[in-house]
Amino acid sequence: MRAVGVLKRASLLVLILLSCLPLTSGAAGKDDSRMSKKEVRAAVEKLPQKYKDWLAEVDVLITDEELKAFLALEKDYQRDAFIKNFWEARDKYKGTARNEFYDQWQARVREVRERFGDMRNDERARIFLLNGPPAGAVASTCSTLIWPLEVWYYHGSDRLGDDFFVVFYRKWGAGPYRLWNPVEGIGTLFVDSGGASGHSLGEIAGGCRNGDQLAGAIGWVMSQGMGYSMIQARIESKDKGPGGEWVASFGSYSTDVPPGAPALPAKLDLAYPGRHQTRTVVQGILTVQAGDAGQAKLADHRSYNFLITGEVLQKGQLFDNFRYKFDFPGTEAPETALPLLFQRYLRPGEYDLIVKLEDLNSGKLFRAERSINVPAVEGVALPPPPEDAESAALLAEANAAIANGETTLKLIPPHGDLRTGMLRFDTLSTGSNIASVTFALDDKPVLTKRKPPFSVELDLGSLPRPRKLTATAFDAKGAELVNDEILINATDHRFKVRLIEPRRGQRYENSLLAQVQVDAPEGETVERVELFLNEARMATLYQPPYAQPILLPKNEPLSYVRAVAYLTDGNSTEDLVFVNAPENMEQIDVDFVELYASVLDRRGHPVQGLAQKDFSVVEDGVRQEIARFEKVNDQPIHAAVAIDTSASMEESLDEARLAALRFLQNAIKPKDRAAIITFNDRPNLAVKFTKDTTTLAGGLAGLKAERATALYDTIVFSLFYFNGIKGQRAVLLLSDGKDEGSRFGYEDALEYARRAGVTIYTIGLGDDVEKKKLEKISEETGGRAFFIK
Repeated sequence: MRAVGVLKRASLLVLILLSCLPLTSGAAGKDDSRMSKKEVRAAVEKLPQKYKDWLAEVDVLITDEELKAFLALEKDYQRDAFIKNFWEARDKYKGTARNEFYDQWQARVREVRERFGDMRNDERARIFLLNGPPAGAVASTCSTLIWPLEVWYYHGSDRLGDDFFVVFYRKWGAGPYRLWNPVEGIGTLFVDSGGASGHSLGEIAGGCRNGDQLAGAIGWVMSQGMGYSMIQARIESKDKGPGGEWVASFGSYSTDVPPGAPALPAKLDLAYPGRHQTRTVVQGILTVQAGDAGQAKLADHRSYNFLITGEVLQKGQLFDNFRYKFDFPGTEAPETALPLLFQRYLRPGEYDLIVKLEDLNSGKLFRAERSINVPAVEGVALPPPPEDAESAALLAEANAAIANGETTLKLIPPHGDLRTGMLRFDTLSTGSNIASVTFALDDKPVLTKRKPPFSVELDLGSLPRPRKLTATAFDAKGAELVNDEILINATDHRFKVRLIEPRRGQRYENSLLAQVQVDAPEGETVERVELFLNEARMATLYQPPYAQPILLPKNEPLSYVRAVAYLTDGNSTEDLVFVNAPENMEQIDVDFVELYASVLDRRGHPVQGLAQKDFSVVEDGVRQEIARFEKVNDQPIHAAVAIDTSASMEESLDEARLAALRFLQNAIKPKDRAAIITFNDRPNLAVKFTKDTTTLAGGLAGLKAERATALYDTIVFSLFYFNGIKGQRAVLLLSDGKDEGSRFGYEDALEYARRAGVTIYTIGLGDDVEKKKLEKISEETGGRAFFIK
């Protein structure tokens, strides 16, 4: 239960770090969806040769789920797109221009083909592909005594961290090489034994020119006994893959319609209402009569629900794909036309557009294929009106907003982290109608500039606190054109959604073009963006651009548009803009603070059955209102391990590093994230937040104890790194010394810790630590301090 929350679980994490106790996990569920070998062979045989070759290259890499999904595809452009996504899903460093995993795999494939030829049957190929090239290799030269042998030595590999040997042999001197296992017996390797025993390592050592090396490797394998089967299973096991999420996502974008599916009467119109930068806006309007659609009925709620899936092909290759979900109230009359609108940004040229519309309630499907010639649109170009004159009038206002995309304004953040003191912020702008730009810091105007360059200098104070800077451009008449905002001192974990359109203070009559900007944390993926008009969900967008025309209700002078963005792990954030709000209406931002509490009895057991009335919160002597109270389960934890690598840690660094690794391996669950921060005379982010324990272990490798201890700078740096992350957050700080020359002082670090909302657990090693100060910092954040001699 999560309300027995961060304090109990974080305390448990520290105890694990100190005692290195192992934890166990449950067994995985059984997969009953695998294809038989016969079915796989039959499906592969039907493929064009280039796809057969690709499957041979990834035979030890592709998962059963991925193989099944690939073999189910019917069109070459779908297969090409699958292969592209297959490699992208395995790219560990998505922020770089290269896919390092793909490049490494292709290099291994080339070497395997050059050295072994047979990729599927020669077991040397499998071991090489999965573990990389060996550190050393020895081949036998005594064909009259033993079958042809190759012995490979690895100083650790991608799959096994320890040193190990593998022995390959070629029985009868023909056919592919096999991996030898000691349970087969040493006689299997001799020419005249027929597999019987009676031979020894001494015969190999004395009978072959490089016999000592061969006998030593074979002897090492034999010494492992039954344990070698476990080693063999690890070094030749099929890759676990990146998980099935990407496969399910890829499959959901298919525009194929199963045979015999009921038809949905619908109509598709296309228009080109304007341009977005260098691309033309392609607007699709699917129209369905309410009477032809199914209706969802849940208690008193009625709704029409549709899903649009589309593909854009260029020269036979998949250029773009998209998904939209639409929801309409079930109160519409049967003769009412339900408009479903989607927009894509395409460069001028010829394309093939495929659109599938699914009625989620009746199961009916509509599918259309169109060859389209996207024109180059200059300036403001209104679309040819839809056949329905009323729809044309309603959409005219939303389409006119597209032309505003030619005037842009973007704030350029200065380089570096921990931004403090006096800093200059510049902007980039396009368009000729910007007459002035007003800058606001935390929503308070600070400067208006009436000629370029549009820039501002700000004093951000002595501590790196999050601040919001907004720049708004106006024309000569004072009408707002465009705006941009940045969060100063935000980290890569910032998850924010912002409605660029509609704009506050602008009037809208019949329609508007909702435009959404999403900032996702580094390494995370936006799963969808939902758009609401008042509390009715109008559309769900599964990919950028997050732009959607919305028809406004009649006879409702005040409405609001709400955008909610979701990550694949379920985290969400939202923004709201009132439409046509009166000028005297004020909007107040209210910050809610999440407090996680554990209640334990005297034996340390959680106390159950508590209600909101059993809790009170007091800040600076003032009782605070509890806006929401709930018991929660298994909330993800973000934990940063900050480990001292100063010169005084030389004797204890290895033990501290091992303890940190055990903590990460035992405590970090699939939903959790951890980071590694090392510090001596300055803090260093060794590993960004990740759930990959291999990457975390790499961040703890190769550390050297040297230089001084910037303890307070590290506390500020570590807390700063948590900016933008919600939920349970904790820092585990391991150090053996006092602060020596930090930029920030103790009082600065303490004040910053009080406001950060991150629990700090300090572990002091040895006697030369500032116990009282570490205890104070831990206690002020809800953590604890531990001191070990």
